[in-house]
Amino acid sequence: MFGFECCCGDKDGEFYPLLPEEMKPFRLPSPLPQWPEGQGFATGRISLGELEVAIVKDFEFIASYTPKKSKTGVTFYKPVSIPEGFFTFGYHCQLTDKQLRGHVIVARDTQNTAVTDAEFPPLKSPLGYDLIWSSNSVYVWKPAPPEGYRALGFVVTIDEDEPDVEEVRCVRDDLTEDCLIDDVILGSSSDLRVWNTKAIKTGMFCKGVTVGTFFCSTDSVNNDDINICCLRNMDPKLEGMPNLDQVKALIDHYGPTVYFHPDEVYLPSSVAWFFENGALLFKKGKSEGRSIDSGGSNLPQGGKNDGEFWLDLPEDENDDNFVKNGNLESAELYVHVKPALGGTFTDIAMWIFCPFNGPVTFTIELLNLNIEMNKVGEHVGDWEHYTLRISNFDGELGSVYFSEHSGGEWVDASELEFIEGNKPIVYSSKCGHASFPNAGTYIQGSTKLGIGVKNDVDKSDRFIDSSKKYQIIAAEYLGGVVEEPDWLQYMREWGPTVLYDGRSELEKIIRHLPFFIRLTVETLIDFFPMELYGEEGPTGPKEKDNWYGDERC
Repeated sequence: MFGFECCCGDKDGEFYPLLPEEMKPFRLPSPLPQWPEGQGFATGRISLGELEVAIVKDFEFIASYTPKKSKTGVTFYKPVSIPEGFFTFGYHCQLTDKQLRGHVIVARDTQNTAVTDAEFPPLKSPLGYDLIWSSNSVYVWKPAPPEGYRALGFVVTIDEDEPDVEEVRCVRDDLTEDCLIDDVILGSSSDLRVWNTKAIKTGMFCKGVTVGTFFCSTDSVNNDDINICCLRNMDPKLEGMPNLDQVKALIDHYGPTVYFHPDEVYLPSSVAWFFENGALLFKKGKSEGRSIDSGGSNLPQGGKNDGEFWLDLPEDENDDNFVKNGNLESAELYVHVKPALGGTFTDIAMWIFCPFNGPVTFTIELLNLNIEMNKVGEHVGDWEHYTLRISNFDGELGSVYFSEHSGGEWVDASELEFIEGNKPIVYSSKCGHASFPNAGTYIQGSTKLGIGVKNDVDKSDRFIDSSKKYQIIAAEYLGGVVEEPDWLQYMREWGPTVLYDGRSELEKIIRHLPFFIRLTVETLIDFFPMELYGEEGPTGPKEKDNWYGDERC
């Protein structure tokens, strides 16, 4: 239980608020199940080669700091309940007004004499500490590593005495990777600036393991200036990853329910239904398309998107309209399972296919104006997805990525809406099928001004329970256990290239707007989604950057 801290100010006018008597950490709505046995998944320990790591989620309050004139500040926490023989790399920091939510990774030497150099062990105590910043009763220290070692975090105290060198450990340089500053925790309103960090290289084959500590500076910095790092997973076996039975158990426990808008016209279908109901394969230079078998075995396989082939709707207008509307009964989620954060987490990417993407709606909220943009935004073959990121230490859901047209966002589990147990809700936007964490209206353009492309999401009686309707289509790390479908190897376009004169349509609208609105819209046009101006035929999941790489934010 956390005690009270007195309110006080310092010479710079900073303010330290009263802490609540008890700060309860976030917990998922339901307890975790007993996962199926096998390998090293959810055992609480993961081997990184010369290091074995564990995760710590228990913290002791150290201090809070709120800059003058700021509505909120940051709170620093010391990790506690560290397993015997393990050491931390630094402290945790988060916004004071947020529910306690975070983790740090702790490590110990595996003492594998076959690979460990006695003179240069994986972990060493720092030589001392450098005081980075202080303000009255908050002191932030950076460990000073021995030669050939690197520090991975910071230590915070409430007095000017230098911390004990046994408080943290530094890591041998060859067991680390460089980091980037990531999300801002405390920004330019203060002379102290604090960030989360991430590995420079992220994706399925990357080895960087972030340890949950923070980076701070008294100056604005760029990524060329920082000297902090994360761990590197040197174990190629990725023993912490789940086996196939464990993956199925994770999907059964966490699989979201995907809601479609009550007025949605263009619903999803299975890939097989799309092929069986008249989808055609076209080849450059040929005027007629050919039918596709239900598994896609007669599609061109492999290679790259060279513009030689594309898919399209049936040529008969009645069949065309029928296929555009999709078939919810046949629809399922297509699952790609892959390592994340150096194999300490698992990403379960769940792809959904819609035969057709409808037109965009342009909105100006101030004028209560909503304009459906004729054919602008329409295209055949729409692939969207969301991704569950799950800890391999214990199988807990950490966050969900929501794909939103050309980008997206990670949403922490503490900010998700759950429908049953630990199953989140995913809202699919009307016509465009982008995914969002909550019902409402999302604007691409200027949210502040209420001007841009409108994404409406809401619950309805049309939904897919992805914990029940899914197909695992790829899990490369399992070494051939999952047989990939033929259609997944089709690297060309799932629809013909479409060109719109979206800018001209917008400019016609702009001419009829009040002058003060007209200037704003003209300024924002270049920030609207590319769908306004045309789109090459969309490619399938395996051609997307995030198939091998990390999600795009």
